[in-house]
Amino acid sequence: MTNPNQEPTEPKDAEAPALSMKSSILKGVLGLGIFAVITAGLIALTQQMTAKTIKEQVALARSKALYEIIPANEHNNALLNEAFLINAQALGLNKSDHAYIAKLDGRPVSLILPVIAPDGYSGPIKLIVGLDTQGNIKGVRVVEHRETPGLGDKIELQKSDWINGFNGLSLDNTPAEQWKVKKDGGQFDQLTGATITPRAIVNAILKSLQFYKTHQKALLALAPESLFSPFQSDTKSEQL
Repeated sequence: MTNPNQEPTEPKDAEAPALSMKSSILKGVLGLGIFAVITAGLIALTQQMTAKTIKEQVALARSKALYEIIPANEHNNALLNEAFLINAQALGLNKSDHAYIAKLDGRPVSLILPVIAPDGYSGPIKLIVGLDTQGNIKGVRVVEHRETPGLGDKIELQKSDWINGFNGLSLDNTPAEQWKVKKDGGQFDQLTGATITPRAIVNAILKSLQFYKTHQKALLALAPESLFSPFQSDTKSEQL
């Protein structure tokens, strides 16, 4: 007979569902935590690998461009090994970048400078400008940009030959006041549908010619007593 004063008691297994739920939640949280850690690690690894690939592709493009500007038959030194670091605001640089010197039987014959046009339509445009010892342009190549496809990207040699229009020019045969696009009263063509991009490049190339004229002796000498100071091993760095 049941005692009416006795307190009811829960079944012995009533706590089991609650414990099971807590265990499931803990397992779920732990699983999500492990998944998050693995995902973050994979993302970091992918970013690292992608950054390395992009860096290698940029270096490859630059290497190809170097030999387009100064062909192998015009020098007999290892062009990629004859590099030095340069950091010059006049070239649009905000950090050190590599410049290259070509030599024939030990004598400097050409120089390739890194140049940045900071005022491109979609951002900075990275160039390399090749010059002979007299300050004549051997060639110009765009190595990195974000200009509009179909318009501003015609600065690439693969898209048009516009960039070849600078070959052979210098401050001696083209006065500074002519280094403008035709819309601004200069001698250089605009690109169809794009003016800002070529304007930025023309201005950057002019500055590189003026920089070379001012620092020609130091740039070609690469001597300790010049504007250069040792950087590491056989690489030298200039701060201007």
